[in-house]
Amino acid sequence: MSRRPLVAVLAANTISIAGSSLTLIGVPWFVLQTTGSAGRAGIVAFCATLPIVVAALVGGPVIDRIGRRRVSAVSDLICALSVGAIPLLHHAGLLEFWMLCALMALSGLVHTPGLTARYVLVPSLAEHAGTTVARTASLYDAVSRGARMIGAAVSGLLIALFGAQTVLLVDGATFAVSALLVAAFLRGIPAAEPQRGSGKVSFASYRAELLEGWRFLTGSRLLTGITVMVMVTNGLDQGWSSVLLPVHGNEALGGPAALGLMVSLFGGFALLGALLYGAWGERFPRRTVFAVAFLVCGPARYVVAALTGTPLPLAVTMALAGLGAGVLNPILTTVIYERVPEKMRSRVSGVSTAGAELAMPVGGLAAGLLVDSYGVTSALLLFAGVYLLATLTPLVFPSWRGMERPADAEVSRTEPTGPGSAPAARPRHPSAR
Repeated sequence: MSRRPLVAVLAANTISIAGSSLTLIGVPWFVLQTTGSAGRAGIVAFCATLPIVVAALVGGPVIDRIGRRRVSAVSDLICALSVGAIPLLHHAGLLEFWMLCALMALSGLVHTPGLTARYVLVPSLAEHAGTTVARTASLYDAVSRGARMIGAAVSGLLIALFGAQTVLLVDGATFAVSALLVAAFLRGIPAAEPQRGSGKVSFASYRAELLEGWRFLTGSRLLTGITVMVMVTNGLDQGWSSVLLPVHGNEALGGPAALGLMVSLFGGFALLGALLYGAWGERFPRRTVFAVAFLVCGPARYVVAALTGTPLPLAVTMALAGLGAGVLNPILTTVIYERVPEKMRSRVSGVSTAGAELAMPVGGLAAGLLVDSYGVTSALLLFAGVYLLATLTPLVFPSWRGMERPADAEVSRTEPTGPGSAPAARPRHPSAR
């Protein structure tokens, strides 16, 4: 047993996600600074997130064929080049708006397969390190939350001191470091290498594997319900992070440093929430904790931002929202690992991630258009109302009771008998933000 591969993946994910947090603030601020248009910021968000859905949908079989280590490393290297090119082209006076959209689209296309490749390795790395999947899943989410917190705080300060271009250069460097860590320390891990047990590579076999993941996901009402709910909330959160919060920060919070502080507070308390759930969360019913946490982390921040023009009320709300958000992914991750067989995880994860992220392009674009047409306050209140309706679903539909841990549940390592079989054919994994 060795913990080095797990530590390397956690470090790579931390560095990569911290860099992505720089882009999360840096790119909208860069667009607002150079164009002054919330609508254009929404267009950039649309271009950056639409390829994510495509990559997540078709990426599962590709990840298994190429190998999770290779996919993760190559993904981060391409992201390093595409993000780093933006400030360099701008400095040279060559950057056009369409180029910015294309580079962000390229980054979005390859980034999700890299994240998925690392995500589906968690059970194998936990076993390799001699620890439990539930504990590793909580740790995995906790370091991701911490990385977002650090990245957001650093981003706000760097933008305030040196401008958004510097932030994007730093982000490119973080992707390169992440790629090196994964390439160097995951050699020799069987689950990280190409999985060739499914026969000859062909379009027919690829389509069959993709459909297998789709059937596994849609064969469960709970999996489908989780995917649809997180699809809606991810779309709303994309509008929040890429347009609504940056515009509100520019108009009411005093600039990028305050904006970075808000995102950092959310990430810091999300880290705390993930750690608390890892320590004590399994003592409580999952569905109840999940529903309450989503209600806390969702609509309130939109309402407070819409009705107040000072940083303090929103800062307190973001802290509470982060605390709720921190428990979401550990619950979802543990549920999926209990039920989805190891050989199916890349396929099911790819399809479920694509579903969960389906509304993200629309969320960013809609937020930009609503701000330009009706103002940021109206857009925030509208998003809050939709968010509230979405987060009530676990309390309304009986299928969500399936989130509870079965008495004999263990992390699934065998092939399922079919989409409707129990307990393997239940929940899945979206990414609650």
